[in-house]
Amino acid sequence: MGFFSDYIPRSGDKLLTKWAHYFEIYERELTRFRARPVTFMEIGVFRGGSLPMWKEFFAPGSTLVFIDIDPDCKAHEIEGTHVEIGSQGDPAFLASLADRYGPFDVILDDGSHLCPHQIASFEALWPHLTDRGVYMVEDCHSSYWPGFGGGYRNEASFIEYSKRLIDRMHSWYTDQDALFPFDDMARHLNSVRFYDSIVVCEKLDKQQPPTSLAIRNGKVEPSRKALTLRNRSSVFANKDGR
Repeated sequence: MGFFSDYIPRSGDKLLTKWAHYFEIYERELTRFRARPVTFMEIGVFRGGSLPMWKEFFAPGSTLVFIDIDPDCKAHEIEGTHVEIGSQGDPAFLASLADRYGPFDVILDDGSHLCPHQIASFEALWPHLTDRGVYMVEDCHSSYWPGFGGGYRNEASFIEYSKRLIDRMHSWYTDQDALFPFDDMARHLNSVRFYDSIVVCEKLDKQQPPTSLAIRNGKVEPSRKALTLRNRSSVFANKDGR
């Protein structure tokens, strides 16, 4: 686990609670952000154990913001960090943080785990994520708990919301305009990655629609024809016995 396998044995007296497999995910998703100072926000402070960990993980000079609804969490603030008190379900509070500290390179939601809060926070903060930044929501198994606003295949859960993000990302290619119209999220969402209990959304501001390249003998011919076709069918139709 690189950094985390070194850090955990020498962590301090502030309690840090994470599922064991999260640290490998952090290593995979966040290592590229260590090379320079970044702006990082974590939703959820609890006992304060993550503050010193993230302070050491990210480069010196990084802006590290932590939010929690519990006023007692302000006491966990350490040098080089900012602890702000407010609800992740309050768009006005989140907007004030974005104005003060944003834009953010990394946002990590380890807050209430309530599906309505996870969705509200994502929608409020996604516009304030930098190009190539990542938005991570952890403990997404709460999407399968009715008491957290979830439940299996509950459309109101964050997992189901995230699945719909995949559709929105692919709406460039729609062939059913009335049923599945183009969604502007396609211009900003580069990938949605699902891990056990963690969803990672990567941002990429795309100035132009996707381009198909036909390449032969070193010659490249770009085209966007596939984005405008309707009622298309496979060129392999009736060639496989069906």
